[in-house]
Amino acid sequence: MSRKVAPRTYALATATIAVGTSGYLVAAVLPDLATDLHVSTAQAGQAITAYALAAPVLAVTTARWERRTLLVVALLVTCLGNIAAAAADGLGTLLAARVLTALGAAATTPAATALAAHINPAALRARAMAVVTGGLTAATVLGVPAGRLVADDLGGHRPAFLLAALLCAAAALLVGLLAPAAPGEAPVSLSARLQVLRDHATLGLLTVSLLACLGTFAAYGYLSLLVTDGGTGTDTAAVLLAFGIGGVLGNHLGGRAADRLGPRRPLVTVLAGCAALLSLLGPVTHGALGSVGLLAIAGVWGALFWGFNPPLFAALIQRDPARSGVLLGLNASLVHLGIAGAATLGGTIVDDVGISAVPPVAAAITFAAALAAALSTRHRAGPPAVAKSSLSARGTAIFRIG
Repeated sequence: MSRKVAPRTYALATATIAVGTSGYLVAAVLPDLATDLHVSTAQAGQAITAYALAAPVLAVTTARWERRTLLVVALLVTCLGNIAAAAADGLGTLLAARVLTALGAAATTPAATALAAHINPAALRARAMAVVTGGLTAATVLGVPAGRLVADDLGGHRPAFLLAALLCAAAALLVGLLAPAAPGEAPVSLSARLQVLRDHATLGLLTVSLLACLGTFAAYGYLSLLVTDGGTGTDTAAVLLAFGIGGVLGNHLGGRAADRLGPRRPLVTVLAGCAALLSLLGPVTHGALGSVGLLAIAGVWGALFWGFNPPLFAALIQRDPARSGVLLGLNASLVHLGIAGAATLGGTIVDDVGISAVPPVAAAITFAAALAAALSTRHRAGPPAVAKSSLSARGTAIFRIG
């Protein structure tokens, strides 16, 4: 059996690169948004909140759509949302544009992840999902720093949003040409979706996603402000790039570790390490280790944070493989909820206490995520109905696309 993921998996990653850039771009251009729209940094940060809260809305209504068609349409809607954000002349119109962007992006990552699992054998499933989520980390390497450079060179946030729109259009073309077709799922009612939460370990794993994203994005969303406030003279785009490069490596290693060691040890390790790095972020942005040290810390932080996704996905699949599609949808909703809460939390801390208080609060939240991961993965077996079968033996029942 081949030890490499199916080549078509990489076409799916172009979609997550595009929507990842669309989602994270605000963090790179936040000061420009605040200045251009004549609002505070915390108010401009509401663009992150609006995006994250709107994102889960289409998970149910698009369930029956053929997956490739869904991805193409979703990417085109995201493209339109970015164009609208570039044209926005006030905070209200910007927030509306971000909601449109989020509605398009909402269906992308869960559908692409499910497709990746569908077209790859069980032994490579975590690695294949890591390729797709690797698109999100690639966005932090390519799209977000590129957006920051475009904003610097071409005059503010508007050209940066147009760059994101171009990426979405290109990804829609590639997905349409290269991605495999697959039928949609039967729609799942809200009550059925919530039924999986009766398992305490499953609920704990979903809480891990919420807390991990709340912690990291509280700091990442205001990273440009942290770097500027530190006064080291380090280029913000370089710090964002270091975070993204680390994220690509961490996501890849997280997938390999989950396939080889199981999800528990990698999941707890990377989250505990992420909490430790966040606790150092304040002193480092103020020059404790110099510019090189700041870039190194940003890279390791990115690696540790993005390393948590593949083992978390694997742990969720182990809990209830028959309803893994539902679990991944719920997980995506909680990721977006965590990002939304992070923007609000970070903005509140910045306004009420100061930017220097953001990293220690983020570190404490991430440590809570590591603790939740340790408690939720104490027992590898899933719910009683599926506990006796191994992950590899469940085969394609893990992801039922049709």
